[in-house]
Amino acid sequence: MNATLLAVALSLVSAAAYASAAVAQERLAARITGTGDGFLRLLGSGAWWSSVGLNACAALLHVAALKYGPLTLVQPLGALTLVAAVPLGARIAGRSVTPLEWRGTGLTLIGLGALLLTASGPAPDDTLTLTEALAVAGLTMAVIGVLSRPGARPGLRHATASGFASGVASALTQTVTVAATDRSGPLLSPQVIVVALLVATFAVGGLFLSQTAYRGGLGAPLAVVTLANPVAAAAIGLLLLGERLQGGVAGLFLAAGGAAIAAYGVVVLTRSPRDEVHAKAPSELSSEDFMPAIPGQPEPAALHLSSP
Repeated sequence: MNATLLAVALSLVSAAAYASAAVAQERLAARITGTGDGFLRLLGSGAWWSSVGLNACAALLHVAALKYGPLTLVQPLGALTLVAAVPLGARIAGRSVTPLEWRGTGLTLIGLGALLLTASGPAPDDTLTLTEALAVAGLTMAVIGVLSRPGARPGLRHATASGFASGVASALTQTVTVAATDRSGPLLSPQVIVVALLVATFAVGGLFLSQTAYRGGLGAPLAVVTLANPVAAAAIGLLLLGERLQGGVAGLFLAAGGAAIAAYGVVVLTRSPRDEVHAKAPSELSSEDFMPAIPGQPEPAALHLSSP
């Protein structure tokens, strides 16, 4: 199996795992909404910790995909988390997939297919230098600071900041992965250590920003986060890591068209109705409530623990 196919395969499994973990967390969160000790009840739930473990596995698969595929290929595939959640969400609700959901799923898959044709390439072998990584981190922090300032439409601005933070974290993760597996240098070089700390900072920052973004609603902020993430990562890949789109000018237009179609598909998916879950205490939950094979609509926090 060549590097591109391996990266796609790992990304697909990662997206499915993220969707399953997101559903488990959402179902549990829905059951404790309105309780004063909700956070403590989460920590005491074995089902919640199981979903965290599944999320961690998904993150590791994403890191592995970044080892074998360029950012311009791997990062857009994170939108498949939403796609995977649609039929699984319908199943848990005991209903059929709606025409709106089918349309959003189809558009997203068509757009991502076009991106796959242009973004495929050899396994990444270039990394950000320490100076480049610090410059990217500084610029991203400045942008996040501007977007996080008080003002109108904080949800969308925080969502954009969250997407940028998560996308940069993935780009830096690729640098850590490639540098750490390069046998020509030490495993824990200053570059690897510093960039790894930056990855942790942006990953956690993206998570908290996404939590803030969704206080005023789900649909529009979720679309913004899902789209801003690959934009930030792909920009770093194209500008600093020497990644190139296949097909020249024609490939560039195909990629732009595919990105636009996939973006519209994501927006359509976020407009689909969420399935209501009746409240149930964590102690009343059985393992069947959190089987990975029976997910529902993705919960934003779970979608951005790595991520895609």
